[in-house]
Amino acid sequence: MGKVVGYNVADGAKKWEIPLGANVCAASRWVSDNKTAILFDAALPTAEKKHQPCNQVGVIDLNSGKLLWKASTKVQGGGEKPIEFAEVTVSGQTVAAGGLYGGSAWNLADGKPLWTPKVDADDCKDQGYGGGPALAVIRRCGQSPDYVVSAQSLDPVTGAQKSSYKLPPGVEYAQIVSTKPLIVAADINDTSKNAIGVSDLFVLDEGGQLKTRIPLTSGNYNPECGTEVEDCVNMVVGNGKLYLPTQEHQGSADVGRTNEIVSFDLETGKLTTDRADAGERYSIYPLRMDGSNLIAHKVPPYDGGGQVVSIDGKTMKETLLMQNPATKESQRAETQFLPDSAEFLYGNGKYFIARTAVHRKSTVSSDPYYNFVSFTTG
Repeated sequence: MGKVVGYNVADGAKKWEIPLGANVCAASRWVSDNKTAILFDAALPTAEKKHQPCNQVGVIDLNSGKLLWKASTKVQGGGEKPIEFAEVTVSGQTVAAGGLYGGSAWNLADGKPLWTPKVDADDCKDQGYGGGPALAVIRRCGQSPDYVVSAQSLDPVTGAQKSSYKLPPGVEYAQIVSTKPLIVAADINDTSKNAIGVSDLFVLDEGGQLKTRIPLTSGNYNPECGTEVEDCVNMVVGNGKLYLPTQEHQGSADVGRTNEIVSFDLETGKLTTDRADAGERYSIYPLRMDGSNLIAHKVPPYDGGGQVVSIDGKTMKETLLMQNPATKESQRAETQFLPDSAEFLYGNGKYFIARTAVHRKSTVSSDPYYNFVSFTTG
């Protein structure tokens, strides 16, 4: 049976379990009032219907392990079947879900509908939303190959547009890197190089005007964006800058590669002098801000353990927060997770790594298959 399980961070023991009777198809990366949102299918797969529609939105209380409410929505005048969603986010007291059929929103506490998909003559749809400190949307109008894609800041209660910026022609999908400030990623005419799925970053002011545009087409940088709106990794915003990793390159050692974290100024769009080195045979990626400091993790070489570091926002000096063991067992667990296809979290001396999608264990490898692992400094 499909379910959501909560674990105690101290010892990994199961704390609560929520049976859904369906598989989870997406989850919010944001939490508000210790609540978060998920998407799940209409039912479990059957032999007759292996693909179930992802059309249920639910909110989980992370303290009690309770499903507080669930909901679905229909397009006005579009029939009786609930529409499918691809992603969900949380901003304040608003839960917003989007996809190919448009977007809807609900009140976080009680599931009261705030808005539903709108049908208009220009065939405009909310593809998905960016949450957290503010709420923003990527809205696409028209038909392929002549899409018109806009990034809009929204009132989270009413869904009313506060500002709008039309992205250049040649954009089919766009992603929201940050909602405050609003930073949008796009791959203009498929010109991305090494930075997967993103060729340019658009930094917008509160009025929706373009403040600066940051091109990543040199091939020197290594963020990655997918097709969903909150689907970018390896970019962190703070100190009026955007931090991202460089492409891996040969270091001084005979074997192994390395890279750095650098930053762009959000006012000018220019590369700053910031630089945090991974060290020989390590690769470094930004995780999040901690005040004015940047938290980053380092992927180890085959014979080392990973690290978590705090980087001073002014001097870029690194302070080691966690050193993982270099034992075979620890190495085997840690290196199963790749920076572009796993989630990495660090807080209160604990480091969590989890898959973003679960697969069957390989029939070839005899190594254990981990869905998530955690490390602690204590």
